[in-house]
This record gives sequence, C-alpha cells and structure tokens, in this order.
Amino acid sequence: MSVAAFWTTLLIIHGLLALALLGAITHQAVAVVVPARKAAGGFVVRFRAVPATVYATAIVVLYVLTFIMGAWIYAKYRTAVRIPLEQLGYWKTHGSFELKEHVAAIGLALLPAYWYFWRQPLAAEYAGTRKWLTVLLAATVWYCFLVGHIVNNVRGFGI
Repeated sequence: MSVAAFWTTLLIIHGLLALALLGAITHQAVAVVVPARKAAGGFVVRFRAVPATVYATAIVVLYVLTFIMGAWIYAKYRTAVRIPLEQLGYWKTHGSFELKEHVAAIGLALLPAYWYFWRQPLAAEYAGTRKWLTVLLAATVWYCFLVGHIVNNVRGFGI
C-alpha cells in the first residue's frame, strides 16, 4: 500500500466513524429535546421516537474511536495541510480547525459525565442533566464534523 493510500484510508475510516457518531448523537439529542408523544407517524415523529438510552454506550465508543483516529491523522495534517493553509492565508479555515481541536478535547472530557448520567437505571432527577449533556455533546460533534469536512474541502488531504 502506498503512503498516499494509507493516509487516505485512515481519513476515510475517520470520516465513517464520525458519520456514525453524528447519526447516533443526533438521534439521541432529538429524542431527549423533543420526545415523540406517539410511536407511529411520519418521518419526523419516528426520528424523535428512538429510545435514547440505547445510544449512550455506542456514542461513547464511537467518540473515543473517532478521536483516536483523528489524533493519528493529526500528525499528517500538521505537515501536509496546516502549513499550506497558512501559506495561502486561509486564516479563518486554519483558526476554525484549531478551535475544533479544543472542542473535540472538551467533548472527550465530557464523556465520563455523559456516560455516568446515562447509565441504567436512569434517575428521573437527572433528566435535565442528561438532556443538556447530550445537547452539548451533539453540538460538539456537529461542529467538529462540519469543520473537518470544510478543511478537507479547502485543502484536501495534501498528499
């Protein structure tokens, strides 16, 4: 396997993990923010009707795996993408990715609390905490996904 194919494969795996995480956290966030009143109905009602509790472990595992893959790819980003972005003067793109690094780390730090409050059996008095942790984690994942996608579109992987 060539070097270019290796890094491209890692980037694709990272993107697929991020997409799975995005789907899971979005389903859970919608289910806790606007829960469905009935199980049947149209697409939006069914999207909201998912059982939010079943996603917690998958979200934690996917977040950690996506973070690890991103950290592995980050070494290549620093040399193949970041330097050309600076040379081309794409400061907003570069800055948004720098912020993404911090946001992703904050999301990683939130995971133990998130997992703790979603463990079974769910305590009713922590419903608000679960809701806002989920919303915050969803916002984190969405921001990281969008910024990563935009940076990849601006520069490509640079190999």
